[in-house]
Amino acid sequence: METTKAESANLVLKLYELRRDPEMREAREWYFTKFKPQSAEEIVKLLTESFEGSRYYRMVTSYWDMAASLVNNGAIDRTVFLDANTEHVAIFARVQPFLAEVQKMYRPTYLKQLETIVMTIPDVEKLLAGRTKLLDGWNKAAQKSSDVGFR
Repeated sequence: METTKAESANLVLKLYELRRDPEMREAREWYFTKFKPQSAEEIVKLLTESFEGSRYYRMVTSYWDMAASLVNNGAIDRTVFLDANTEHVAIFARVQPFLAEVQKMYRPTYLKQLETIVMTIPDVEKLLAGRTKLLDGWNKAAQKSSDVGFR
């Protein structure tokens, strides 16, 4: 059963509310400003070596994979979701270069819902490149501010 646009709008607003949770905000800040994996092995190690150590990573990626699942399965209208959100693209951009290998090493369905929704966006490669550039800039700015004692 497909949802109406109004139901979808309410669900998108609920997703937005969940993103405002203080711990989720911290996790998102960490993901955007400190997380910059260099390999699939690094991501798998993060996932498997420490439950507490991977908390922020799991919080952010599982949130957006769940949201994508709601869209991919018809619970939220795709157009409403895509018109209201872009953060999921940045989340995916950070892991996308390593995702196929992570799926082989960790779990074949890992982040498949997120991958499905992002990879069907028109001009996705250009969009992903832009988000990667943005995240790289945020990483550099965060590193620079931590070098001079700012949070």
